[in-house]
Amino acid sequence: MQQQAPTTARHVLRRGDFRRLLAIRLLAQFGDGIFQAALAGTVLFNPQRAADPIAVAAGFAILLLPYSLVGPFAGVWLDRWSRRQVLLRANLVRAVLVAVVAALVLRNVDGTPFYVAGLAVFSVNRFVLAALSAGLPHTTDEPSLVSANALSTTSGAVVTVLGGGAALGLLQLTGTSNAGYAVLAVSAALPYAGAAAVVAGFPRPSLGPDHVARSARLSAREVAVGMLAGARHAWSHPPAAAALTAISLHRLFYGVLTLMTLLLYRNTFTSTSSVFPGGLVGLAEVLGAGALGTLLAAAVTPWAVRHIGKPPWITVVLVGGGLAQLGLGLWFLAPTVVAAGLVLGFVGQAIKICVDTTLQEVVADDFRGRVFSVYDTLFNVTYVAALLVGAFVLPPSGISHGTLITVGVGYVLTAMAYARASRQSAIAAPR
Repeated sequence: MQQQAPTTARHVLRRGDFRRLLAIRLLAQFGDGIFQAALAGTVLFNPQRAADPIAVAAGFAILLLPYSLVGPFAGVWLDRWSRRQVLLRANLVRAVLVAVVAALVLRNVDGTPFYVAGLAVFSVNRFVLAALSAGLPHTTDEPSLVSANALSTTSGAVVTVLGGGAALGLLQLTGTSNAGYAVLAVSAALPYAGAAAVVAGFPRPSLGPDHVARSARLSAREVAVGMLAGARHAWSHPPAAAALTAISLHRLFYGVLTLMTLLLYRNTFTSTSSVFPGGLVGLAEVLGAGALGTLLAAAVTPWAVRHIGKPPWITVVLVGGGLAQLGLGLWFLAPTVVAAGLVLGFVGQAIKICVDTTLQEVVADDFRGRVFSVYDTLFNVTYVAALLVGAFVLPPSGISHGTLITVGVGYVLTAMAYARASRQSAIAAPR
């Protein structure tokens, strides 16, 4: 009887190349946390600026929708270029771009120039995250993919929150003026530069792709054809198609809940002296609870997948997420919102671990960059669509029982649809 390969986090950490890739992710996403906190503070909580629900959603749309168009280019190029080179150059470029954003914040530049500069940073971010996911299977063996994804994506999410926390601490020294938020933005350059330095330790071919194209020049038509090929490849594998659909619907619900939470902490939860305050500090509590949820998901998901499998686990967490949002969120109290954030962090991370692993298992390496870019595009387009819908259905207070009930029921219906698609896929699979 063949002995099963170890699949624990301790096992994947024994590989030096995995540890190096993990260090790149941690540094890069710590910088993301600092930069995102600087932007959130600048747009939402800077007393020198103001924003209503539509303005907030429009800002997200301007930043996220256009850079989702970068996804097709990132995916096709990640299947043609050295992913090690992509990670090196992208982190260096981001270190320069955040300095540009900081200069705009310092000079109180608003509108198109500010959003274009932020868009540039997020656009480069697509290359970094897609390259990390596409290169991961080159640093671990297939039986360990669930544990490797659980460790890397969860620790990345957690250090993003820690980066935001570090930014809040720095903000106590710099103040909440334009100058203070500019200092936050430029400080993100340090971890980005550190990530580039760690990437330099990888040999050029070590992260794939296995077959590098002779020419990296691409026309718009070639990009479109490549993206379509990636989408067709993913949808030709029913487990991948079902997984992408499930996480896209989750992102729709998550987007509505995100805007609701921002409005609650901007306009409704105004206390500054309670254990659960309002404002940016209270919002940080929700993010911290979400980070704790991601840690719990990382600890539980590999065990759950080994015992019941990925499709049943995704179904369970979707149902649990919907019921928890109904049971906790409908009170619209700061403590229950924090608790709901913990559950939502667990749900989102548990689903993401399973979806990432599913794609890495069923997608051929030569298509992996394009498929993960399809994934990234769906991930962000559905999120922005939800924010835009939420901007028109949510009041400035953020309190809407009808919207929250719709989201809770939507999670449960998504779980039922995904479970059905998974069963049909299992029946149709060759034995």
